[in-house]
Amino acid sequence: MLGLLLRVLPFWVREPLLIAIGSVLGLRIMYLAVHDHDWVAAGLGVVFLVFTAIRVRMVARALRARRNPGPVASADGAATDGAVIDGAAIDAAAKAGAQARPGAAQARPQAGTGPLLGPGTPEKEPNAWGQAVAAVAVVGALAGALWVAPHVLPSDDTTQRPASCSDTEHEELPKAYKKTPRPVTGDELCEALNRPDLARLLGTPGQTANSASGTSNTAALTDGKVAEPEAEVRFDTYTVNLSATYNELSTAQYVKLIKIAGDEGAKDMRTLKVLGRPAVLTSDHTMKLEINLGGDHDSGPVEEGPLARTLSVALDRKDRGGSYDITVWSTSGALPDDRVLVGIAEKVLPTVPERSAQ
Repeated sequence: MLGLLLRVLPFWVREPLLIAIGSVLGLRIMYLAVHDHDWVAAGLGVVFLVFTAIRVRMVARALRARRNPGPVASADGAATDGAVIDGAAIDAAAKAGAQARPGAAQARPQAGTGPLLGPGTPEKEPNAWGQAVAAVAVVGALAGALWVAPHVLPSDDTTQRPASCSDTEHEELPKAYKKTPRPVTGDELCEALNRPDLARLLGTPGQTANSASGTSNTAALTDGKVAEPEAEVRFDTYTVNLSATYNELSTAQYVKLIKIAGDEGAKDMRTLKVLGRPAVLTSDHTMKLEINLGGDHDSGPVEEGPLARTLSVALDRKDRGGSYDITVWSTSGALPDDRVLVGIAEKVLPTVPERSAQ
């Protein structure tokens, strides 16, 4: 179908169209070849560019012949002055050759059967301006199609995109979330934590989030009466967890409990204020649980995981109970500086919907 269309089109429409197609495809293939280091594609791009160069040369010769007509030999060997060699003549010769058949008898005109063109009768030439306008219209349509194609066709871009919280499952909230004032949900915490600049705040600006999730849970040993939503964002280096606890335990009381218990977290404990609210920094080990689903080995026992650093910030400045907890850890055991956790809290917590402690 395309070959038939190209044969039917006039010379001054067909050639600019072929030049436009060859140029666009050649340059695009060469760009992809250099980007992907594909030498086979580079060779194909060179073929398209050489093809385009040949067509450009043909058009240039036709234009020169059209501007500077000269004597051209006729079929019987006699010279004919003023003949013009251009695209129209090429098309006429091609059509005449296509109609001829090997061995077929050529009909000769008989005297008096029709008018004969005298030597001074000029041959009607095609409208060059019309062909030029048609060529421009075709090339414009092709350029428009190439511009629209990337927006319509599916992209083959494999660049890693940051994880989205929209992937989390929306389940029915427990009864603790239906009370007044209503606590924040895991989805809301995820939206607040999964910031575009979170990797930069962690000190790893070149990384993107591998996963982001939020859950609307309740605190343990409360019979589902205390809401405890949480969100988690994972990077290649660090994992960040944000949770909210709506109980009556104030930050001051929590600090006293840690001192009384005298556990390992008390050694690295540090009290401070964040956003004008009481806060405390503590350290503790995460839990490592290995679950084997249908394998040859049994599931492993609960083990001690890497060390984690947690910043607990009171829900309000009066410290009437409840807290936001930001925890950071890594599989390598490395921890960021405490200023990193404070910076995350100062950016994230103001974007969390305001809720009072229950």
